Amino acid sequence: MKKTIWLLLIFTASLSAQRYKIISGKLDNLKGITEYHVTLDKAGMVVHGFDSEIAFVNAKVEKRKQHKDTLQAINFEKNWYAAHDAKWKPGFISSFNSRFKKSEIQIVENPAIRYTMSVQTTWIYPGYDVFIAKEPAKVSAVITVYETANPANTLVKVEFPHAEGLENAYDFEVDNRITAAYEKLAKNIAIQLKRFL
Repeated sequence: MKKTIWLLLIFTASLSAQRYKIISGKLDNLKGITEYHVTLDKAGMVVHGFDSEIAFVNAKVEKRKQHKDTLQAINFEKNWYAAHDAKWKPGFISSFNSRFKKSEIQIVENPAIRYTMSVQTTWIYPGYDVFIAKEPAKVSAVITVYETANPANTLVKVEFPHAEGLENAYDFEVDNRITAAYEKLAKNIAIQLKRFL
């Protein structure tokens, strides 16, 4: 019985350790910080199975054109590029802030704030929902916290791999599935910051 409990604890710790990887600095450096200016960037992002985001979008647009659905092709491209600011970023911010019921730590878009939390998306798996088969979206990102006025002063740089969507994870619309993955990413970060409250 004791051996089973011990193995379960090791397994749980292993899962927790896989949630993030420190690249530089320490999470402890964030102790006492109650607000961050947040930025989300996807420059250089890779979409699973494609060499680049552009290659992914072009393939999806071409597929729709082959099915003689030009309007759907136009809408897919337009909605994909609009989703970053219209859905993914607001979803990330809202999910993070909702984890702190008393607003102990908050992220907002305000470059006047002393510290910036930069979210650099490196990889996206869009998932799918085709009625009989479903797979949630996933997102990988590198989170860097630095002094806004002096970006060279980095407090911590952390990689969060393969955050898998929660609510709306199984949604026919790809931008909603990816929003759910960003919400999970925000939750994972908030969990780490809550340790310093």
